[in-house]
Amino acid sequence: MADPRFYKKNASFTLAHLAEQGQCKIGRGNPALLIKDIASLETAESSHLALCRSAKYTKELEKTKASACILSEEMAAKAPHHLALLVTKHPHRSFALIATAFYPAKTTAGDIAPTAVIHPTAKLGKNVEVGPMVVIGANAELGSGVKIGPLTVIGEGVIIGDDSIIGSHVTLSHALVGQHVHIKPGARIGQSGFGFFMDSGDMGGHVPVPQLGRVIIHDFVEIGANTTIDRGSGEDTVIGHGTRIDNLVQVAHNVQFGKGCVMVAQTGVAGSTKFGNYVAAGGQAGFADNLKIGTGARLGAQCGIMRDVLEGEILAGSPAMPLKTHYRQVAVLKRLTEENRKKINS
Repeated sequence: MADPRFYKKNASFTLAHLAEQGQCKIGRGNPALLIKDIASLETAESSHLALCRSAKYTKELEKTKASACILSEEMAAKAPHHLALLVTKHPHRSFALIATAFYPAKTTAGDIAPTAVIHPTAKLGKNVEVGPMVVIGANAELGSGVKIGPLTVIGEGVIIGDDSIIGSHVTLSHALVGQHVHIKPGARIGQSGFGFFMDSGDMGGHVPVPQLGRVIIHDFVEIGANTTIDRGSGEDTVIGHGTRIDNLVQVAHNVQFGKGCVMVAQTGVAGSTKFGNYVAAGGQAGFADNLKIGTGARLGAQCGIMRDVLEGEILAGSPAMPLKTHYRQVAVLKRLTEENRKKINS
């Protein structure tokens, strides 16, 4: 159960309503059963709905006190008899939809803090919420329902689409932001990139190259806390529709993501690398510059990617290599280490 100090719960719902909301079917139980809240398998009580994501949680499923559970067809046979069941191919997805019904996003009241500094040429849509100490520059445009957190700076000419949320302490410049975008606290977007002519020491020092591009953020993108996205140097930096970027990710100038990409925390992407659709990279992955990463590629945590990646390719290790090759190398190294240890001790 969520802490009511931070999260406001909606009404209770019948099992039938939740099945419709979660796009799943009732596998067992009374459709009129009233569910009052959601909780984990371990903490759920009577009248709660829980989630069983996979067979990994079989023990928790067997012991749960919940009244109902969302699970897959395969797990339904392992559920205790007291549980009403909502059965779906994708339990986590259904749980997300149902959790949103219980805990919907807050609607903006359109309040503008008296300490906010808004340039007279800026345009604000209906029900825009602006927090304390926010600065909004000349000719910026904020769509309807936009929320701006405290101490955020929206630069000159920036456009933010309807129903987007910009967290506290964000700086946003040289950017066009789509609808339903969520930028979390501390993100830095649109600053100049790491672009300069590198002097070898005999020409008077490094020469900065003007960064004249933008950051284009498409609809339904999420950008994590303290992530940095540099504007393009000539081309634009582009974050594709529905892409998810975790906390503490660095995206350099001219990088372009396709649709639905996922970049986990502490990933770094060097300049001008282009991603296809639905590429996923684990934490601390590193991408060299000017690469092409194919649609559907999967890159493991701490991958060092120094070459183009084919569509659907799965890589691990540093330098990155096919997953099976990586596991073979790890196995060989482990065997050689063990053999060497035996020789030393013999």
